[in-house]
Amino acid sequence: MEKILITGAGGYIGSVAVYLFLQNGYEVVALDNFSTGYRQPLELLQKKFGSDTLRVYEADLNEDISPIFKKESSFNAVVHYAASCVVDESMKYPEKYFSNNVCGSLNLLQTMDKYNIKKIIFSSTCAVYGEAEYFPIDEKHPLNPSSPYGVSKKMVEEIIQWFGKLKGLQYYILRYFNVCGASDDGLIGDSKKPSTLLVQNAVRGALGIEPFYLTCPEVNTPDETPIRDYINVVDLNKAHLLAVKKLSFFAKASEDKDRFGEIINLGTGTGSSVLEVVNQVQEVTGVKFSLKKTTPRQGDDPKKIASVKKAKKVLNWEPKRTIKDSIESLVKWYKVHPNGWDK
Repeated sequence: MEKILITGAGGYIGSVAVYLFLQNGYEVVALDNFSTGYRQPLELLQKKFGSDTLRVYEADLNEDISPIFKKESSFNAVVHYAASCVVDESMKYPEKYFSNNVCGSLNLLQTMDKYNIKKIIFSSTCAVYGEAEYFPIDEKHPLNPSSPYGVSKKMVEEIIQWFGKLKGLQYYILRYFNVCGASDDGLIGDSKKPSTLLVQNAVRGALGIEPFYLTCPEVNTPDETPIRDYINVVDLNKAHLLAVKKLSFFAKASEDKDRFGEIINLGTGTGSSVLEVVNQVQEVTGVKFSLKKTTPRQGDDPKKIASVKKAKKVLNWEPKRTIKDSIESLVKWYKVHPNGWDK
């Protein structure tokens, strides 16, 4: 049984990842400082899969995490989700993003190097591209991030690539577009309070959990709302699972074991505007709700759509779930957990 370390394991994407890796026979060591993540999904998964298969550590990546590596002996790979990830917040508190995302990631990489752990899957973002110069956005698109969040992720990407060149780190850098949905069975979902994610907020509005507000700026698109590429959270995490398997195979098969790294976009290759998504939520749920405007978020670009050709070619991955599937899984999740996790 392969053992992996998952950072940010109590967060939305990280907790769905823990569930997926456990379902696929991995032993998981979960790490989170629980500043924005939750213990409850990990406790639930420990009961479901056993505490021998899932072990949980409360730790901050800006502190000494060597004791965890020493106690666990070794990991086949690290899947690094932990980060501050709200674009608008990063415009107000850039220092938080450089400290948490850059310094925390550097400490993780240094600790991995100290204990000779040579494989990492890094959770990055399409925010590294900034405003798109062409569509769909492929991995060769110029990097011109327009927020401290995007800049912090770009910096970590560069650090990882240097560790690859100089220290033999093998990596996949996965650039996410817009994530939505919950686990297919509705067991694990999003608890962000407040959420900045459109599909989640629209479903909450439809279910009467809280009023729905349009937070997007007016932009130069047909309906004047931003167009984004919405990828289901399970599909997204399946790409991480395939990346871990690829790195494991590479380690056994390659003669040049010290030189491997890929950067890959994760999206669907299609785009929907904010109003199109809201209309789809109303159609799936059968609930019409009013659209109230509030202060627009900072740092939103008009349009972002991914090219996913490289993901299909390199990882043999392609998205399976539609926005409708994501909405249905969120309805299951929020009907049981209208306010997310309790603790």
